Amino acid sequence: MNILIVGTGYAGLVTGACFADLGVNVTCVDSDARKINLLLYGGLPIYEQGLEDMVKRSVEAQRLNFTSNFSTVFDDADYVFCTVDTPPAKDGSTDLTQVVDTATRFAKQIKKYSVFIIKSTVPLGTCKKVKEHIRGILDERKVNFDFDVVSNPDFLTEGNAIKNFMKPDRIILGVDNERSRKAMDTLYHPLKFKYFPVIYTDPTTAEMIKYAATSMLATRVSFMNEIANLCELVGADINTVRHGVGTDSRIGSKYIYPGCGYGGTLFPKDINDLINIGEENGYSMEVLKAVDKVNTKQKHRLFEKLRDFYGGDIKGKTVALWGLSFKPDTDDIRESPAITTIDLLLQAGCHVRVFDPVAMNAIKFKWNDIYCALDIYDAVNKADAVMLVTEWRQFRVPAWDKVKELMNTPLVIDGRNIYDGNDLTNMGFSYFCIGK
Repeated sequence: MNILIVGTGYAGLVTGACFADLGVNVTCVDSDARKINLLLYGGLPIYEQGLEDMVKRSVEAQRLNFTSNFSTVFDDADYVFCTVDTPPAKDGSTDLTQVVDTATRFAKQIKKYSVFIIKSTVPLGTCKKVKEHIRGILDERKVNFDFDVVSNPDFLTEGNAIKNFMKPDRIILGVDNERSRKAMDTLYHPLKFKYFPVIYTDPTTAEMIKYAATSMLATRVSFMNEIANLCELVGADINTVRHGVGTDSRIGSKYIYPGCGYGGTLFPKDINDLINIGEENGYSMEVLKAVDKVNTKQKHRLFEKLRDFYGGDIKGKTVALWGLSFKPDTDDIRESPAITTIDLLLQAGCHVRVFDPVAMNAIKFKWNDIYCALDIYDAVNKADAVMLVTEWRQFRVPAWDKVKELMNTPLVIDGRNIYDGNDLTNMGFSYFCIGK
C-alpha cells in the first residue's frame, strides 16, 4: 500500500506520520520547499506532542519520505490524501484553489486506479465537483483510469492529534459506491482492532458532519462564556454552575469551561464557512452568527478587567501575558485570544511582556514593541498585572511568593479559571477570573 499526502500542515503531517508508524509506505509532498527542507533535515514545521519521535522513527525505517517535486509522486499512489489549506476568500467564501490544483495534478498523472481522499475542510458538494473535474481532465487525456473521490473529514485536535488518529472517536467516510467503500476498509484496516466506529455515508453528508461537529463544540464554548459573564453580574459562581450543568447526562462536561474565547483555525473558520454556506443557500445561520459574535466579544474580557481595575487609566502600565497559543500543547497562535489582548494593550499604551513554552517564535516578527521573556518570572518582572491566557501545565503552580516579589502590583487576571482565588487573595493578590 502506497499513500501520498499532499500538504504538510497539521492534518497532513500527522496523518502521514501515523500511517507510516503503522507500517505503510508514505510520501508527503508540499510546494513549500522550506517546509520540506526542514523535514528532510529532521526538523518539524509544527509543534505536536510525540510527532518528532514518530517522524524520526519512520524516516529511519524508510517508510516516510518528503519531497517538493510533484512530477512523479502520483504514479504509484494507491491513496492520495488532499490536506491542503482552504483559507477564506476575500468575499468570505472558501478558497478551494489548492484543492483544485491537487485534483488537477492527480488527474494529469495517475496511471492506475487510485482513491482521492479529501481531508481538508471543504464546502458541501466539493467532492462531487472534484470528481467531475478529475473526470474531465482524464477525458482530455483520452484515458479511462478508474478512480474514486472520498470525503474523510479531519477531526484531529492540536495537542492531541496522534491520539486522535490512533484512537479516534469515529472515522467518517463519505463514499458513493461499493468499490470506494472496500478501498477505505483496506486503508483503515490496521486500526480496526481498536473497535472505533466507522460511519459510512455519502460525501455531502460527510462534509456536513465536519461542519456540524465543529459548530456544536464552538456553540457550547460561547454559550458557557455568556453564562459566565452573566454570573459575574448577578453574583453566581460559574465553576459550580458548570459542575451542575456538566453532571447532566444529556449534556456532559466537555467544552463547557468558561474562558477568554476560543481560537485556532478550526472553530473560527468552520463557523464562518457554515454561515456562508447558509447565505449561499438563502438561509441565515442566526445561532452561529451569535456564537461568532460572543466569541469576538469574549476575547476583550481580559483587557476590560485590567482597564476596570485601574479605573480606565492604563497607559504606561506593564502587563505580563502567560501563554500565546490558542490552547496548550501547540505552537499555533492563529486567532488566539492572546493576539487580540496584545493588540488592545498596545493600542492603550501599555508595555507588554510575554512568555509561552513553545509559541515564542511565532510572534517574534509580529510585533516589534513587546518583550519576549525567558520564563514566567522574567515575564512578570516589574509588571502591573499578569494575565493567564493559555492554561499550559507550566503555569499551573508558579511560586506565587516570587511572582509577588517581582511585580509592581500583585494583580492576577485568570483567563482560564485555573487558580484558587481565595488562596491568592489571602497572599495579598488582587484576583479576577471569568464568571465569578
